[in-house]
Formats: sequence, C-alpha cells, structure tokens
Amino acid sequence: MNNSEQPTQSSPEEEQRAEEMMTPEEKSSSGDRIAELIKNKEQEIKEKKKQEYIALAQELSESHESLPFPGVNPESYSKLKAAAEEYPEYTTPIDELLEKFRSQGIKVVFGNHPESGNVFILPADSEDVAMDNLFPRHLTITEDMDERLKKLILAGKELAN
Repeated sequence: MNNSEQPTQSSPEEEQRAEEMMTPEEKSSSGDRIAELIKNKEQEIKEKKKQEYIALAQELSESHESLPFPGVNPESYSKLKAAAEEYPEYTTPIDELLEKFRSQGIKVVFGNHPESGNVFILPADSEDVAMDNLFPRHLTITEDMDERLKKLILAGKELAN
C-alpha cells in the first residue's frame, strides 16, 4: 500500500474547520441525523424496559400467587378517589376496592393483549379487570414485599413517565 492509499486521520482542528465550512443545510441535516439516532436509541431503551416489565408481570401472573397488599401510595389514592367519584359506572369505589385488596390479597393479571404491556393488579378472588383494577405503579413499595412485585412497580412508574 503506498501513501496515497492509506486512510488519513483528521486532527480535531481539521474537523472543526470542516464543520465551520459546512453550510447551514448540511449542519441541520447532520443535527437531524443525530436527533433521529438519539430518538431511535431512546425508543429502543423504552421497548427493552417494556419487555422487562411484561416478563416480570408474566412471571407473577403465571405463579397464580396471592400476594399481600402493600397499600396504595397517597398521590394515587387521591387521583383514584376523584376518578371513581366522577365515573362511578366504570370502577369499583376505591375504598371498597382497597378493602377487597386487604382481605383477599392481590394478583397480577394482563389485559386482553399481554404484548401491549397492559398489566393490572386485582383482588386475588376477582376476575373483573374492568372494574376492580389498579396499575402496579399505584402500589406502595414496602421493605418486606416480594422483590418481583417491587421491580414491577418501579418499572411501571418508569414506563408511565
């Protein structure tokens, strides 16, 4: 290989000069490509987190375990109470639902399309996903809770943001 065939490396100064010589359209195009790459990477990360969330939910759902009810975080309680009062035909009143959770324990179930990531918490003896549900992110995290449930709650909160 002679010298004319060897790849050359540019110095940082040469790269900066080349960038300064770029037209605004070229800079914009370069910025658009970078923005698109970042967006694609973010979507890829979010999809991976969603798949991990689904896998945790599937593990808990398939175990058919009744887990102790850890409670609902106060912020979620306020929102759930307001929604139940505004739309009583669409949900079991939150205080009644909490009593079911306390007396029966909880279970993790999927909606009609598990691949969508729709995961619900129901009272252990309920099959009524439409009326008796909470999302995992509504639950309080406690020190002594099942680690899988704790991870599911945290993953659900992260995906909701």
